[in-house]
Amino acid sequence: MRSSAKFSAAAVAAALALTTLTACGGDSSASGGGDGKVKIMVGGLDKVIYMPAMLTQRLGYFKAEGLKVQLLTEPAGVQATTSLVAGDVQGVVGFYDHTLDLQVKGKQVESVVQLAQAPGEVEVVSNKAAGELKSPKDFKGKKLGVTGLGSSTDFLTKYLAVDSGVKTSEFTPVAVGAGQTFISALKQGSIQGGMTTDPTVAQIVDQKIGKVLIDMRTPEGSKQALGGLYPSSSLYMNADWVNGHKDTVQKLANAFVKTLKWMSTHSAEDIAAKMPSDYAQGGAKLYAEAIKSTLPMFTKDGVMPADGPATVERVLKAFNPNLKNATVDLKKTYTTEFVKKAG
Repeated sequence: MRSSAKFSAAAVAAALALTTLTACGGDSSASGGGDGKVKIMVGGLDKVIYMPAMLTQRLGYFKAEGLKVQLLTEPAGVQATTSLVAGDVQGVVGFYDHTLDLQVKGKQVESVVQLAQAPGEVEVVSNKAAGELKSPKDFKGKKLGVTGLGSSTDFLTKYLAVDSGVKTSEFTPVAVGAGQTFISALKQGSIQGGMTTDPTVAQIVDQKIGKVLIDMRTPEGSKQALGGLYPSSSLYMNADWVNGHKDTVQKLANAFVKTLKWMSTHSAEDIAAKMPSDYAQGGAKLYAEAIKSTLPMFTKDGVMPADGPATVERVLKAFNPNLKNATVDLKKTYTTEFVKKAG
């Protein structure tokens, strides 16, 4: 990536962190849970795949449960996970697949609300490279954008490559974040394609700088690309913290499940109207279209899809040397205890 693009990505990340920490304020205690105070790190608050976090706050469901939830943001899910492991936050709204990766590293983390049953991710290709990049078989020798190295976009890109006979050493993943930093990298030719989500996808197509190569925003798209449902966006937490704060976790589950049900009975336009206006950087109409394209990925009850964890394990073991020969106890990577009570 060019030095200017690197600086832009770093500047955006720093600004996001500073803005969020300053705006949210609140208790800095790492243990949390007292008086209903909970810090949740989101792997990109303005990403449609993580929309239920901000929407729950905007609908007033956290407050209705007596919770004081502080939403923080990081540009990539892997950075959000780091915050959880460090004890800086009590929960993460990010991809479920990190719970498997963390388990083999000796960290017991579990999904307590499964927000989505498909990745919501899209592999896009720039118009300049479209002639030579037509499928994952063509990843060889290419520079492909991901939100961060070790992120779920990185995981899925590697799986698509390996599944098509391309070794992970034969292409270059480039950490370009999302939103404007991703779009800039695509425009400048720093990457030929990459994996991102809405509203970035909608803006790329609208600006006619790239097109969709692989669409995993629906259960059908997930099954076609990955061979099954791929539970992604979730609220995951340290298992020890969950067991020690069950009342608080139940309230969180209640709030999120209410939001999922609300989403399932309202239009994309209704949802867009509840979100912060600055999330619609491409305009209100385009933002509503981005939400509509991604809505099929979400669950209606927060319950983990029965065969989902096995699909995630198979995908990760296809390329991840840490997981390939490891034994993963999938039952310890999620719980339905709280969402079933909420339902």
